[in-house]
Amino acid sequence: MENGSSTEGKDPSGFLSEIIGAPVTVKLNSGVVYKGELQSVDGYMNIALEKTEEFVNGQLRRSYGDAFVRGNNVMYISSDS
Repeated sequence: MENGSSTEGKDPSGFLSEIIGAPVTVKLNSGVVYKGELQSVDGYMNIALEKTEEFVNGQLRRSYGDAFVRGNNVMYISSDS
């Protein structure tokens, strides 16, 4: 890939295992966004986060210590680091 990107040929599970412990953004199918530290993810895309903030329409709605997001609600996960 251009610009020295190392994502070529990388599978999603490899990417997710590399960002455990890193800050991430998780967007749900409903449009709600969670930002926090990724603690775990499984094969069903169930996600455990720490230091989690919930955003609705771009506005901070709530802060959670820990949060669990069921995988069938996840639109995408992106690394914030």
